[in-house]
Order: sequence, then structure tokens, then C-alpha cells
Amino acid sequence: MNFKCLDDLKNHLNGSYTEIKTSDGWDIIPEICPAGMNGDITVNCFRFAKIFRKSPDEIAQNSVEFLSAHPDVEKAEKVKAFVNLVMNGDALHRDTVGKFAEILSSCNLPVDKRRRVLIEFSAPNTNKPQHLGHVRNNTIGMSLASLMKRVGHEVFRINLVNDRGIHICKSMIAYQRFGNGATPESTGRKGDHLVGDFYVKFDTELRRQLKELKEGSPEFKDMPDEELFLKTEIGGAAQEMLQKWEAGDPEVVSLWKRMNVWVFAGFAQTYRRMGVEFEHTYLESQTYLLGKDLVVEGLAKGTFFKRDDGAILIDLEDVKLGKKVLLRSDGTSVYMTQDLGTTLLKYRDYSPDIQIWVVGDEQIHHFKTLFAILKKMGNAWADNLHHLSYGMVNLPTGKMKSREGTVVDADDLFDEMVNLAKSAALERVGEGKVPDDIDRRSEIIGIGAIKFNLLKFNPKTTIMFDPQASIKFEGDTGPYVQYACARINSIERKARESGLLTTEEVKWNLASSGEEKELSVRISQYPEILKASAERMDCSMVSEYLLELAKAFNRFYREHSVLNSDNDDLKKVRIALCFRTRDILVDGLKTLTIDVPEAM
Repeated sequence: MNFKCLDDLKNHLNGSYTEIKTSDGWDIIPEICPAGMNGDITVNCFRFAKIFRKSPDEIAQNSVEFLSAHPDVEKAEKVKAFVNLVMNGDALHRDTVGKFAEILSSCNLPVDKRRRVLIEFSAPNTNKPQHLGHVRNNTIGMSLASLMKRVGHEVFRINLVNDRGIHICKSMIAYQRFGNGATPESTGRKGDHLVGDFYVKFDTELRRQLKELKEGSPEFKDMPDEELFLKTEIGGAAQEMLQKWEAGDPEVVSLWKRMNVWVFAGFAQTYRRMGVEFEHTYLESQTYLLGKDLVVEGLAKGTFFKRDDGAILIDLEDVKLGKKVLLRSDGTSVYMTQDLGTTLLKYRDYSPDIQIWVVGDEQIHHFKTLFAILKKMGNAWADNLHHLSYGMVNLPTGKMKSREGTVVDADDLFDEMVNLAKSAALERVGEGKVPDDIDRRSEIIGIGAIKFNLLKFNPKTTIMFDPQASIKFEGDTGPYVQYACARINSIERKARESGLLTTEEVKWNLASSGEEKELSVRISQYPEILKASAERMDCSMVSEYLLELAKAFNRFYREHSVLNSDNDDLKKVRIALCFRTRDILVDGLKTLTIDVPEAM
């Protein structure tokens, strides 16, 4: 959305510099006037220098002269290459909240810019529950998918579960030895937690055997544990089980399937609680061999080469990625081989214009190599592959560490946050006044607080997640934004009781204060924020915007009475402005996959 005066300024500038051929592919995007300056909006003329090949100062002078005479502008002031505008209140609201349906519809990209987008995220292992790292991954993946869909792209959410390999066999061999036939039903344990317990038991037994090995054989004393894994009895047993699994041993495969069922049931509960959904889940047990044929085919074409020992490699020295083994000398595949096959399978299944992987930043080199190999193989679509990397997320204390003592269990984190939210909500309603929906309300606030806290930072940032701080109803938190919505819901209930809700045309010219104008201007920025955030694949831009809009609403609410004015027309204007604000806040939070309770 834009102001008529700025559309008129664009036409004026195009007409002023006719010697420069311009297209309609540029717009004047207003900004909030900086604190301490007099104005409702600011126009940054530095942005036009390249378009017209004139100095920003000259363009600003031209602009201020034109806008000073515009009927929608009360005052235009030039500050260096910026033009600060005090808008006529009626015109400002007319071009923003007065055209609210247009604001919402303009969130969608033009049809020719919409794409088929495939986003792969989550990727848990079936040997343990999901942890805090998965929570950040799931939150980024789901929110990005939702954002992409909100602006008009067709989006496919994909999960690739690692359900094979030596780490899976560790849980299985421990279950065989220590399980005594335990099931989720017999123990009351969530399936993924039960399997994770045996992963811990394996690690405990492995450490005992490593200690015994080093104490009994001095030559092993200083060797790394990794090199001694297969020399331990339990490590050798896990490796033997992996070989049996790959050979299709019925007993091993049967146990693997049974434990997988338990884990997937547990994952499903965690996903439901977070609101995570997928169009398709691929399993590595079904895809890990797919890349082998591609590598053999690439060798025949000369894309790859064979080393003296029989291993097949690709030379990526020209893109500074060295040489990469794709098939070992014994013919077994590596992780990269599997990714080649899976990526091609996803392309064949969905024909996406863009593929995005949400994976931690420790895999940056892996994905650079993967994309480079796919390009070398002649896939034109490899130019549209993106690794959305993210940093680590840590806690300030060890209170919610899982039984492994190394990671924070996702389900434990959810429970802790919901309990904190419940305490905060009960503290606000007062002693003895427990809302009927307190559990549902606490779940929305608690899970929303986690998501918002993880999304308010650029994904690449390594962050510290503080549960106590993230649940506060004040500050840069999700509950702060949710509370602004709840406050407006309360205004709506009281307005209905007073008969102030109306479908009549409101008199926007009455909303002339700086706080009211700021709300309108910020609301008008919503479509551009969404589209820019989607283009940059960075949901933190939306989070930051929602915080600033909520803060602007609270400034307005502190300075102006909504329901106690002597003027009914002014009440109706302010009520309408509140509703427009809430609708944007709710739409933005839902775009981030965060729900909003009716009350806090």
C-alpha cells in the first residue's frame, strides 16, 4: 500500500528527469519518521540517485517543493537527502486503514512471481526424542513455509527422517539386552522417550566397556574413544547388527520396525503440539541407495572419476571445494551420495522451482558441495537450491536438561513453558479467579512464547533462550504481542455492550494525533514487510514488525481514551483503528504459526 501523494511524487520525478529512461519497476516506500524529527513519514531520496543519476540532495529538493504544494501534505521538510512529511490526517488514514481490504490483498505477490517452493526441515533421528535444536529447526521451517504460502507461493513441507545407521542400532542392541520386553504401553513412556532411554543405556554400557578396555590394555590408554568403538564388545555388536539390517535379517528388521513405530508415534505428538505438518515424509531407509545409480551414471559420462583404489570421486577444485568421495572403494555410499539421490527424487516428485533445506550452520560446507555436484551433473534447477542455515540455541541454566545431560528435551521444554505461562496468566486474573480455558490459554501462550523467541532473531544468529524472560507479558516477547490482541478483544467486548460497533463509514479525519497516525502508517507497511521477509527467507523481519506495531498500539492506548471520549464519532474511529491493528497482529502471528488466545 502507498500514499497518493507518493504515487503522485513518483509520476512527478519521472516527468522531471525525462532524459533518463525509467520503468514502473520502482516505488517510493515510506518509512516511519525517526524519533526527534517532525513528521509522520520519511522519504529517503538516497534510493533514487541511481535511478535518475542525480544527487540525492537535488532529488530531495525537487521532492520537497512538489510535496509542499500537495493537498494531502500539511508540511514537507528536507533534512539532508530525506524528506519528512506531516500528513493531513484524513488523507493519511484514507490511504492506509481506510483501504484495509487492499492492504491484506496486496500481501500476495503478482501471479508471475509466485513459485513452487519445497522446504525440507526437522530431519530427526529415530534413536531419541527431539530436542531444543529440533524445536528451532521446526519453528523456522514451519514459519518460513507459512510465510511463503501467505505471500502466494505454492509450498511443500518435507521431512527426511534418519531411521538407519549405526546410531539407530545402538538403541536397538540396548533394547535387546536391557529392555525386558518393555513397550510404551507397559511403561507409560512416550515412544520416542522410551527408545531414547535405551540410547542412553547403550552409551552408559559403552563407556563402562571403554574404561575397562583402557585399564586392561595399556596400549589403548591414550587412544580416542571413537577409534576403540569396534574393539568394545557392545560396539562390535552394534556394527554386526547394522550389517544384518542391511542384509535384511528378519529378526533385526522386525525389531527395527517395531521401535520405529514407537518413535514415530512420539514424534507425531511433539509435532501436533508445535503445529508442525508435512506434505510428505521421506525415510532414509528408503532413499539411502538412490544416489548410487546417479554416481555410476556420472562416472560413465565423465562427470566423476575413479581413484586407483576403486573409489569414485568428483573434482570440485575449480569452485574451491576440493575432491569429494561419492562411493567408497568397497562400493558403499556416503551421506553425500544419499543426498544426491534424495534431492533428485524430491525434484521428480514435486517439480519445485526452489528447494530450501533448513539445517544447522555446521552443514554449510556439505550443502555448498551438494549444490556444486548437482550443477556439475547438468541440472539447471541446481541454481535454485538454498541452504537456510541457523545457529545454535542454548539455555542460560541447566534446569531443563534431558536425562542424557547434554540436550534439552523438546517435550520437557514445552511442559515447562506452559507451566510458566499458566502461572503468569493466573497472576494477572487474581487469586481464586481461574478461567475455564486456563489450560488451553496457557498452551497457546507457552508454545507461542517459544516460537516467537526463536523467530525474533535472524536464523544465522546463535541465541540464548531464556524461558523466564520469553514468557513475560512485557518486553520483546510473543506474549507482549498476544496481549495487545487480547486487550483489543476486551475493547471489542465493551464496545459491543455499549452499542458502539457500527458498519457506518468512520470519520477518519478525527484521528489526528501522532500516535493514531503512526498506527496507520505501520499498518500500511505490513504487505512490504511480508514480501521482503519471504524474499530474504528471514521471519525475524515479521517478528520485529509485530513488536513495533504492538508498541505503537500501547503508546496510542496510553495517550488516548478509546471508549471514554465525549465524542461518539471519535470513539468509533479509535475502535476501528484498534480492530485494524489487531487484525494485522493476528494475521502476522498466524503467519509465524503462533496462535492468539481470546484473553490473557
